[in-house]
Amino acid sequence: MILPTSQPAAVAHRICPFCEACCGLELDLEENKVVRIRGDEQDVFSHGFLCPKAIGLKDLHDDPDRLRTPLIKRDGRFVEATWEEAYAEIERRLPPVIAAGGPNAVATVLGNPVAHKMSLTLYFPRMARMLGTRSMFSASSVDQIPKMLSVGLMFGSWLSVPVPDIERCDFLLILGANPMVSNGSMWTVPDFRGKAKALRARGGKIVVVDPRRTETAAVADAHHFIRPGADVYFLLGIAHALFDEKLVRLGRLEEHSTGLEQLEAAVRDYAPEQVAARCGIDALTMRELARSLANTPRAAIYGRIGTCTQQFGTLCSWLIDVINVLSGHMDEEGGVMFPKAAAFAANTRGKPGTGRGIVTGRHASRVSGMPEMQGELPITCLAEEIDTPGPGQIKALIAIAGNPVLSAPNGPRLAKALEQLDFMVSMDIYLNETSRHADVILPGLSPLEDEHYDVSFTQLSHRNHARYSAPVLPRQPGQPDEWESMLRIGAIAKGLGAKAHIAALDQAAMEEDLSRAVGPAAAGIMAALGEQRGAERMLDLALRSGPYGDQFGQNPDGLTLAKLKRAPSGIDLGPLAPRIPEVLRTPSGKIELAPQMLLDDLARVAADMQAPVPDLVVIGRRQLRSNNSWMHNLPVLAKGAYRCTALVHPHDASRLGLADGGMAQMRNGARRIEVQVELSADMMPGVVSLPHGWGHNLEGTQLGVASERPGVNLNALLDENLRDPLSGNAVLSGIAIEMGPV
Repeated sequence: MILPTSQPAAVAHRICPFCEACCGLELDLEENKVVRIRGDEQDVFSHGFLCPKAIGLKDLHDDPDRLRTPLIKRDGRFVEATWEEAYAEIERRLPPVIAAGGPNAVATVLGNPVAHKMSLTLYFPRMARMLGTRSMFSASSVDQIPKMLSVGLMFGSWLSVPVPDIERCDFLLILGANPMVSNGSMWTVPDFRGKAKALRARGGKIVVVDPRRTETAAVADAHHFIRPGADVYFLLGIAHALFDEKLVRLGRLEEHSTGLEQLEAAVRDYAPEQVAARCGIDALTMRELARSLANTPRAAIYGRIGTCTQQFGTLCSWLIDVINVLSGHMDEEGGVMFPKAAAFAANTRGKPGTGRGIVTGRHASRVSGMPEMQGELPITCLAEEIDTPGPGQIKALIAIAGNPVLSAPNGPRLAKALEQLDFMVSMDIYLNETSRHADVILPGLSPLEDEHYDVSFTQLSHRNHARYSAPVLPRQPGQPDEWESMLRIGAIAKGLGAKAHIAALDQAAMEEDLSRAVGPAAAGIMAALGEQRGAERMLDLALRSGPYGDQFGQNPDGLTLAKLKRAPSGIDLGPLAPRIPEVLRTPSGKIELAPQMLLDDLARVAADMQAPVPDLVVIGRRQLRSNNSWMHNLPVLAKGAYRCTALVHPHDASRLGLADGGMAQMRNGARRIEVQVELSADMMPGVVSLPHGWGHNLEGTQLGVASERPGVNLNALLDENLRDPLSGNAVLSGIAIEMGPV
């Protein structure tokens, strides 16, 4: 509760934007102010659940540091400007960069909040096409692109991610994930605690494998420490055991899979007894877990950030789904299943059961030669693409709701690189560690001022549903929609000028897209969409043409945006159901169990098998109230105990001379940071944990609350050149360090 109230003037509904759980909220309003926030008990998806982050929505909206007017940098200082002045400055400075260096001289970078903004998610591709640039980066290559690559290779589309059917599952093995804090990651599952409790109440079991005894491990039936970065050996051991003990049960998926023989040969040399020392888990435990997976009728293995943010991230992501297939739990009730989203999912469009699959490496980064993934380059390549001279050098940047100076490895180098740009635009609600380098800042809307639909997270949800949030509070007079700003930047890049007719551009783009998709029927569909515009029109089109849609009158009871607006707590579309082979979009029309790219990468695993184990390594961690840097400026979330501490096992502290509450220096070669020590027996000996996204002590920011307890930036310690070579994802976990007292 935020403030007591007896008779609220109005009640509004809102999808919480703070994490992937996407809980439904009820907000009591008085005189255009939020006076109370609670979980919406009628919400068809979250059923009244909310975590402590939700009440931060009021602080976010009311935050005096939140930008409400455009800023232009003049003589090194930001001054307030009108929207017209801001767009004019972009028109003055962006086209000369393109004229001199071509479209690839302009880069774009997207941050985590984009996924919680329908307007930004849907209109960024249009802006990117208008820019014509290949220099695109996002937060995806910090923690999730390995999973997107592996499922793309196996199932044919980037977001065909099978998620645990937790409400019918009886054995859940969790690897490198902490859903008690995240409520799922690439798995949208509000109230994981309640669902886990119900799983155990019906006789089920949860086992957690993690270098830290996490909040999830604390409520599980068993927890096993694992060496950071060695998950691939554990997973190979499990897969080997399934073959070795004749536990492989593809069932109905046998006719829909290919590559089983190649897969068996690939894991042959990785018996649990061979990999136990490398991963730190004994062979008997691996074999027992393999038996539990295979012999429990409804079981699943789920892995997340810890399995992605390492040098074998793509292999780990692949092997997790391989094990679910081998143990008979892929696309089965109580196993892992494919959501069927109401809108925007590539695996619901086109001919069911076949497709072109994914394409990678259509171009590569200029300096390191890293291949593109889903049109993007690794964000760890951004600094070198700016500060390395030569043809194709990035000279301008458009940053959208992102803070890579804190969230990407070696932020200090990136900060210096941003200062070398000829021009930079930020679309952001804060003057933060990244946007401080911009020449123009266009403030985004508060979540309470904007309409919303979960474009991505409905594709990752544990139950099918559709929900829409209308704007709750009025925006600043004259403030445009964010999709309008994106189109205006695109228009400037194309030479149409800052005063281009945005509505006409939007109309033309929609007509062109429809004509390409449906030919002569486009005119009738445009007429049926009526006077809608922008992101809402795109949403209505996607809903009506989607798997539950009204198909523009052919299915009168189907979904439309108007119908969704009449259901403020959402529309339930039922539990997950088997979708193979319909969900597949691979050229073969089958599950690709042994993509050659992944088989080839096992050579790295074999070479690494005998690598010495570092004496001390560091991993990150997620925290309930501060899982992203932009939450650190909200008083209701920032209060309480200091959270940017390095968790150290007491045995390590003793041998290193560290004291609880004392300061220590953490070193990775020439990179050094100072951290506050917190002793914790929950850590695996030899492993230290420091949370991600802190370090709010840089000059030029406007983050009053965050700067009071700035914390320290773990990413300043990390090497931006260390990547999973398949996906280009940053390696954030298992980095060898040294520690000593300050």
